[in-house]
Amino acid sequence: MTRTTTAAFSAALALVAGLALGGCSSADQTDTTPRLKVSGAFIPEPVSADMAGGFLTVTNTGDSADTLTSVTSDLSDDVQLHETKDQKMRQVDSFDLPAKGELELRRGGDHLMFMGLKRTPKKGDTVRIELHFEKAGRIGVEVPVEARTHNPQGSGDHTGHGGASTHQQPPSSHDGARH
Repeated sequence: MTRTTTAAFSAALALVAGLALGGCSSADQTDTTPRLKVSGAFIPEPVSADMAGGFLTVTNTGDSADTLTSVTSDLSDDVQLHETKDQKMRQVDSFDLPAKGELELRRGGDHLMFMGLKRTPKKGDTVRIELHFEKAGRIGVEVPVEARTHNPQGSGDHTGHGGASTHQQPPSSHDGARH
């Protein structure tokens, strides 16, 4: 081999090795960004003109956990996060969303409460909400208003709206429609 051929061969080999090593190192690094998708969102038509419940599923396919810190809406200036444990409901400051996991807000479980409604939504209406996450930022969602009795988990179909997985648990005394 000539000196020029040897130099070119060495440069090409170094380039291929560098690309291979670069590919390996980036594949070994963990993606630290949550990847969130909202599905199955609905608000049952409220029984009172003062408050309404909200339900949805957030799926995180990323390698990093996140936290739902608040929700804003055109329906209410006071959207609360409610946790249900041992069939008792209480307001909480946030909901954790694990990496490669789900946050399920459903009837009889954790949910959203829209307090002091600006208007009474009717079946067929759409309510705009914005979910505020610690890492992922804001996610806007158009939420349909469904019949008061709408309950995708109770239908025997475990896919819910939008293909989200749901898990049934015994109902609590709080159905998200009344307080």
